Amino acid sequence: MRIKALTKRILRQIVRDKRTLGMLIFAPIIVLTMLHLVFNGESYIPKVGLVDIPDSLSANMDFSDAEVTTYDNARDAEVDLATQKIDGYITIADGNPSIYLEGSDPTVNGETLRWIQSTFANLQESHQQKLDITYLHGSTDMGQFDFFGPVLLGFFVFFFVFIIAGVSFIRERTTGTLERLLSTPLRKWEIVTGYVLGFGIVTMIQSTIIAAYTIYVLDMMMEGSFFYLLVIILALSFTALTLGILISSFANNELQMIQFIPIIVVPQVFFSGLFNLETISDWLSWIGPVTPLYYAAEALRDVMVRGYGWNEIYMEIFVLLGFSILFMILNILALRKYRKI
Repeated sequence: MRIKALTKRILRQIVRDKRTLGMLIFAPIIVLTMLHLVFNGESYIPKVGLVDIPDSLSANMDFSDAEVTTYDNARDAEVDLATQKIDGYITIADGNPSIYLEGSDPTVNGETLRWIQSTFANLQESHQQKLDITYLHGSTDMGQFDFFGPVLLGFFVFFFVFIIAGVSFIRERTTGTLERLLSTPLRKWEIVTGYVLGFGIVTMIQSTIIAAYTIYVLDMMMEGSFFYLLVIILALSFTALTLGILISSFANNELQMIQFIPIIVVPQVFFSGLFNLETISDWLSWIGPVTPLYYAAEALRDVMVRGYGWNEIYMEIFVLLGFSILFMILNILALRKYRKI
């Protein structure tokens, strides 16, 4: 009887907690739906440039499985290659074909090479030689971990900072610390700023250790400056920190904070660049540009894989800082709602 009574109490408690009940049912459905849409997306169509290809040769090509752009000179093709408007281009000098690849994504490299080699099979056989391949970024030795690594680095930093910040802020509320602070002359923006700076110092140390371990111990590809890598990681950490504190304002305990992970964190993994967004339906791919991890992953790849500097990543940094400022403003507004905690 006592076991039966306890079981009824647990069931009654879960039923009354609409948020927990909803998360138990709808969160797995949302995640599984995203997985279905991502993995059942269209095949990637390579974007290939043709430079000074004879009309007699291009007339016999099958362009149905690629987006082909023709160029009058190699300089224009190089510009589009550097800005990732094309995945690669092929040119013929003195009858010898040469391939130039952007190179930062091994999967895209494979699809591009597969199309070029199948399309130019007759040309290759006639010259009895292997096609000369040049990489703008990366090389033939570049592995999947080098490409996915920057996204995973950003994700784990974001995930753990989000959880630690959210749970810690909930503890501040449940122990009465936040209530006592709200009763002091401190203004709400001062409280939010103090929490962000306090957690931010710990975040800076954590981010530096994780980034250094990834680069110098796991030997992940690092073509750019480690300083710019830290700048990106710290900007992402502050975004995760302010978002974690904001979300914790809508949770009554640590369990409810964990329940927000499938809604807040998981979608960012799918749309951050871990999977090619061009293979996802247009009506779904818009999610990526409204998530912080999307910009952090692109900036991390620019530095770690492509070796870019400040001029190429500053926009992503400013966007991340914009997210942080937005979340801080929302945190200040949320404190009014929870003033009587």
